[in-house]
Amino acid sequence: MTIYTVGQLAKIIGYSVSTLRRWDRDGTYQARRTKGNRRYYTDEDIQQILRLSVSAKQKSTILYCRVSSPAQKDDLQSQVVALESFATGRGTVFETIQEIGGGMNFSRKKFMGIITGIINGEIGTLVVAHKDRLARFGFELVENLCKQYGCELIVMNQESLSPQQEMVEDLMSIIHTFSCRLYGLRKYKSKKEVLKLVGNETKSKN
Repeated sequence: MTIYTVGQLAKIIGYSVSTLRRWDRDGTYQARRTKGNRRYYTDEDIQQILRLSVSAKQKSTILYCRVSSPAQKDDLQSQVVALESFATGRGTVFETIQEIGGGMNFSRKKFMGIITGIINGEIGTLVVAHKDRLARFGFELVENLCKQYGCELIVMNQESLSPQQEMVEDLMSIIHTFSCRLYGLRKYKSKKEVLKLVGNETKSKN
């Protein structure tokens, strides 16, 4: 069995030493370790890494940036700058998708396009600034979907890129939705009571 150092492997597969070390740290592809805790690889590792690189090249990296309203364009641009700086630092080829729409709206056109891309195996990495940039509620559902279809979901967790005012607006929207439903139920109940009274009066006349 042939053993290769990180530097030797990097020359063979055409990746930098820093990339291989990053893969080892983030779990993309972990190196074997000697008793002295030094990284090393074998011929089997070379084959697996080459297959991994082919698969990665076939899938895209998406940076998804979202705000609720056009008035938050400055916040949107801050997300774009932060995510693109992050992706560039990783040496990743990426596509930035910007969207204006509520975090509780799962029918957002670009968001649905991303979900379709994940299911179709076209997206290998999805990066967002904060969980609520992807979805105000139901993030775990999207996260599980990514795991099922082999998409790496990276959340930078930058609170500064999650506008507090937007959360207030979303909460107000929830209150409004339930208020309308409550009003509808009351209206339905009142209508039902009126019909019942009319029915009773008709029966008494007969």
